[in-house]
Amino acid sequence: MAVRRAVLSDAHVDRATANQTPLSADFQDLITRYAWGDIWSRPGLDRRSRSVAVLSSLIAHGHHEELAMHLRAALRNGLTVDEIREVILQSAIYSGVPAANTAFRIANEVLSDDA
Repeated sequence: MAVRRAVLSDAHVDRATANQTPLSADFQDLITRYAWGDIWSRPGLDRRSRSVAVLSSLIAHGHHEELAMHLRAALRNGLTVDEIREVILQSAIYSGVPAANTAFRIANEVLSDDA
């Protein structure tokens, strides 16, 4: 839970846990234990590198809601706006121009909110 809070913010995690239902409780436990406890806590990559990988994957798969959340996380993990721009540009080549176009729209919204 400590890594999840550090990457996503206390406010985000508090909202997620407050919105937890009996139906979603097991899922919240799963992502906390596996995504944050196992994968994000591994020593092989630092959090900046993990953010680059996550942003690229979310752009490629069109997971827009998660992309907005992880753009904020990328800033907390030390990526600059310039580096985020480069990740999206790189994604245009491998994931397609429409995917990058949407990612830039979302990034403009998210990053202007955080400015």
